[in-house]
Amino acid sequence: MKSPISKKILLWSLLLFTLVGCKEEEETLPKIEENPNVTINKWIYKVMKEVYLWLPEMRTPTSESADPGDYFESLLNRPTDRFSAIYPDYKELINSLSGISLEAGYEFTLYRESNSNTNVVAEVTYIKKNSPAANSGMMRGDYITKINGTQLNLDNYKVQLGLIDKPHSLITLRYNPASDSFDPRPELSLIPIELAENPNFLDSVYTINGEKIGYVVYHFFAPGSGNNSTIYDQEMDAIFAGFKTEGIQHLILDFRYNGGGYVSSAVNLASLVGPGVSNSDIFSKTKYNSFLMQFDNLKNVQTPFKAKIENLGKVLKNNRVYILTTSRTASASELIINGLRPYMDVFLIGDKTTGKNVGSVPFEDEENPENPYGILPIISRSFNSLDQSDYTTGFIPNIEVKESVERLQPLGDVQELLLRKAIEQITGIPPGNKLQQLNRQEIGSSLDAKLRSGILIESVPSQ
Repeated sequence: MKSPISKKILLWSLLLFTLVGCKEEEETLPKIEENPNVTINKWIYKVMKEVYLWLPEMRTPTSESADPGDYFESLLNRPTDRFSAIYPDYKELINSLSGISLEAGYEFTLYRESNSNTNVVAEVTYIKKNSPAANSGMMRGDYITKINGTQLNLDNYKVQLGLIDKPHSLITLRYNPASDSFDPRPELSLIPIELAENPNFLDSVYTINGEKIGYVVYHFFAPGSGNNSTIYDQEMDAIFAGFKTEGIQHLILDFRYNGGGYVSSAVNLASLVGPGVSNSDIFSKTKYNSFLMQFDNLKNVQTPFKAKIENLGKVLKNNRVYILTTSRTASASELIINGLRPYMDVFLIGDKTTGKNVGSVPFEDEENPENPYGILPIISRSFNSLDQSDYTTGFIPNIEVKESVERLQPLGDVQELLLRKAIEQITGIPPGNKLQQLNRQEIGSSLDAKLRSGILIESVPSQ
């Protein structure tokens, strides 16, 4: 989206251009080299003065010659604004939003190995299809202890993790249930590739105690792999067409690793779930700052559901959908939760969500090819059809359980902790096997470093 520019500014620019052009015919003046940061920072300020949600609270900027990252940060309404961000490479940002990045294809959560030492282990949370990690035989639940031969610890793990977008080696351990221990595996050598991750990770139908349950794992909201592709949305449509054919009675959406993405894909998914919703029903409302809301088409922005033949209708028992969450469930995932609540019972299982009810638009400087930066300022706040938006501290689950308290089972396995809790709630039958409870200290996740983490990408009407 181009930042809005008033007609007065355009006319003034044309007049200035004409006057400068006439002057150059008369004499040639020596060029003064301007600090490139000044040009970039002027662009940042111009965009922010028009679109920033907290316009009255925007702060006085630092020097125009400052580093663009520092300049952008100096404008922000911290700590209220937790999410506005600047990126040194706009193209990399756009690719990341569509799931395209240079990587080996594995995600992980970091834990202290023990309170008695400073070692750190990275527990693999999922492996991406058709990736070097998948081809190496890595599995969810494996422990990574060394990168390039160096043991991870509290002092070095951030530096070591910064190396995994280049060729690297891993030392891993895998749990052996027979011996109740972790066995070492052969060293792995991985060469990252430009990987297009498909957010539609897994879907299944289970029949348990006479109850037919549809389950889908969705890792981020993106319509396709770039270039106006909608292939991922189409795949989700096909998944729900299958659920409809199978005659499911219950639905579980797994958003545990879903940090957000494009509103358009959130609308698409919600339109498959909401009971009989159509394009006459409101999914969400969007509000902007006082400057943008001067324009008629931005005063009352309402986003309707889509009318989709794959919509499940009113087949879900108790008009309820189950959603699996963690503290990294954010943004577009929370938009789904909030947008569906006026229409059905949204039952959450897992951990409290992030709490992001605001949206962004990526901006690039289309007039200056020498400016590689992209900015992602918060420009809007989201509401549901009942004008509800009070979830800045996150949605509290109906059943609270942290994924970290057990060893990871394969996603889709009915004994996997969060899925097991949902199935137990649906069927009333407790699980047959209870796994050992773990007490471990989490210190981070690879998902936290994703450019798309915690992002809600709005589509703003042009002015």
